[in-house]
Amino acid sequence: MKIVSIVGKKNTGKTSLTVKVISELTKRGYNVASIKHSHHSIEMDKENTDTWKHKQAGANLVVGVGSTTFFNARQEMDLNRILYLIKHFDEYDFVIIEGYKSYNYPKIITSPNVRDQYTIKEVDSFTIDEEGVSELADLIEQRGHDIVDTLFANNCGFNNGEAIAAEIRQGNLTIDDLDEVHSYLSIDGKVVGLNRFVSDYLKQSVIGVINTLNLEDYDVEDIGKIELMIPKEKTPQTPIDAKCTILINDENLEINEFATAIVSNSIKGMVNSIKTEDGVKTIDVEISNIADELADADITLKTNGHDVEINDFTQGILKETIYAVVNSLEIDSEIKKINVKVEE
Repeated sequence: MKIVSIVGKKNTGKTSLTVKVISELTKRGYNVASIKHSHHSIEMDKENTDTWKHKQAGANLVVGVGSTTFFNARQEMDLNRILYLIKHFDEYDFVIIEGYKSYNYPKIITSPNVRDQYTIKEVDSFTIDEEGVSELADLIEQRGHDIVDTLFANNCGFNNGEAIAAEIRQGNLTIDDLDEVHSYLSIDGKVVGLNRFVSDYLKQSVIGVINTLNLEDYDVEDIGKIELMIPKEKTPQTPIDAKCTILINDENLEINEFATAIVSNSIKGMVNSIKTEDGVKTIDVEISNIADELADADITLKTNGHDVEINDFTQGILKETIYAVVNSLEIDSEIKKINVKVEE
């Protein structure tokens, strides 16, 4: 998803330029979303309509559904929160924003007095012709980028979203140069950046659990886009400081501290969900006889050195999830046996 904003002072043609840009991108076959920001109150429904009455009665969110669907929330949302929610609706290629001149996204300006470090082009919206709009769409294709905190390009020497965004705006990097992000995360309304390893790790882990479910019962034939929500916890969770050893086919797998923390936290979290016993200090998991069907593999689980009996369903979850977790580490050899030991 590439994001660009069109900003300028009042009466400088922001809306007319926004409409032209959306029209041109749509003609090119792109799926386009738009956001309009205003310093004035924007009402989505007319006075005395049913949805208006719902809001007047005190509803903080009103959803109107007919030939179209609209969401009318009482509070003003942060732009990044809106952009994250847009990802839930559809696979949009572009989000064109009218306004939000104080945010750090590539900007096309319609008046010189709003120019800043994020400006990629100044346009006279009243005189621009079709060729100019086409060239502007070309620039948006090249310089637009996703939510800043989701940008990673470690292979190019960058690990900071702001720095990466600046390189894209200046034409030194393209979207194709970035690491592929497989999943997105928001905690309490704040977008959390995930690099390739973490995003792939979460994706593989979630898919591993989902593979154990009877999806046919819910009319799910193929796994496509997955949306997961975990309601707010009443007590804060603290990271686990633990050692983690992984053997693949009886050979030690070297992983850095970052990967160690992720794997140990994940394994401990899975075992805690089984509620094996209190005060778990060591966890040993072995998955053996891995062949074409992971479901046929054998699995043993020990906590604090004690064998733990787990039913077939729990075995399936552990096998699928741990295999997916290890697979996200990009193992070159064929995996036939996995041993994982976590020690606090």
